[in-house]
Amino acid sequence: MIDLPVVVAFVPAVMAVVVSPGPDSIYTIAQSLGGGRAAGVAAAVGTATGVLVHAAAAVVGLSALLRTTAEAYVLMKYVGAAYLVYLGVQLLRDDETFDIDESAGTEDRSVVGSYRRAVTINVTNPQVAVFVLAFFPQFVPATADATLQLSVLGVVYAGLSLLYLVGVALFADRVRHLLLDSMAGRRAVRYASGSVLVGFGLKLALDGGQGL
Repeated sequence: MIDLPVVVAFVPAVMAVVVSPGPDSIYTIAQSLGGGRAAGVAAAVGTATGVLVHAAAAVVGLSALLRTTAEAYVLMKYVGAAYLVYLGVQLLRDDETFDIDESAGTEDRSVVGSYRRAVTINVTNPQVAVFVLAFFPQFVPATADATLQLSVLGVVYAGLSLLYLVGVALFADRVRHLLLDSMAGRRAVRYASGSVLVGFGLKLALDGGQGL
């Protein structure tokens, strides 16, 4: 089993990454504002699911392909970037995205869509895959069972991501009516959310490095 000191050292290190602003947190906020608490929590669960996918890929060695093969990394980078830009443009174009009355009637559909899109955002981000592969081995002793250690660290990473993003979603839901009660407020939130997602997409596409 994984040593407790390893987990104690791993948690604060990975939390610094979890709380840093990124497309996952921005998308969770947007979904919580637009679709309510359930949609925001679904997005958080989707991100955690994506983290588990990356951890599983690292365990079986798929992430190594992204780290060592430039073509695979670039392809995944552009797919992820295009998806972020697409979501951002959709927000910018849809006047009813943050309409509280309209979104209340489609909450069930929003929950499923929020989860699915959050998984896609995380899974198609090659920087997450490279981070897992480059960062996790530092916490795997040479004498340890690497598969078990990486799996446990992946679950811890996913759990911390889930806890943080659920907190973000609940906070966004609490201030939702304050921000969206006016047309000007809804328009400002829509433009800000859409622009940030587009910005993250362009940043990912223009990132010249292969990795973090």
